[in-house]
Amino acid sequence: MKKFFKRQWPLLGLGALLAMVAFYLATSGGMFLKVPLLKDLISGEGLMLRDIHYTHNDPDKKVKWVLDAKKVKFSGDKSRIFFHDFRLRVEQENRSWYRLKGKKGDYSRASGEINLWGDLEGTSNNGYRILTQHMLINEKKGTLRTEDRVKIFGPLFSIEGQGLFVDLDKEKLKIMSDVTTTVRKES
Repeated sequence: MKKFFKRQWPLLGLGALLAMVAFYLATSGGMFLKVPLLKDLISGEGLMLRDIHYTHNDPDKKVKWVLDAKKVKFSGDKSRIFFHDFRLRVEQENRSWYRLKGKKGDYSRASGEINLWGDLEGTSNNGYRILTQHMLINEKKGTLRTEDRVKIFGPLFSIEGQGLFVDLDKEKLKIMSDVTTTVRKES
């Protein structure tokens, strides 16, 4: 079991990254709207902000998030958040850091779903990367899925296939079909 966990740590780290992205978007969406001046500006048409840089430190959970986005728009009823050209960096104390970037995203507070699209790339400081065109994260169910092509690669192995399902709570990952795996010798 230790050997399995040791070898699968990078994939589990990517799963943790995606869970943190889901958690971040779930908890930080309201932070933009808590400013009294912004509350007065919101009309039925929603609010749009440009060139957003948001940093959140949570000392209790020992996590720091930094989100940069070219454009963020809130729906008129504040139930949906749309963001474009985003970069997210997640740092945990005594753990790897992770980055995720993409073209656009959409978060629904009611369903707890985060849709991410467009040249998605996740990286970790231990040398692993994930590439795909679309991800759907359901924070309530603790799952991540895509039907698109997925590539995961790093210093020890690479995996490519069609479709991906990740149970973030159980830290299990499954590539659905057309899987190609390459394992490299350890140095």
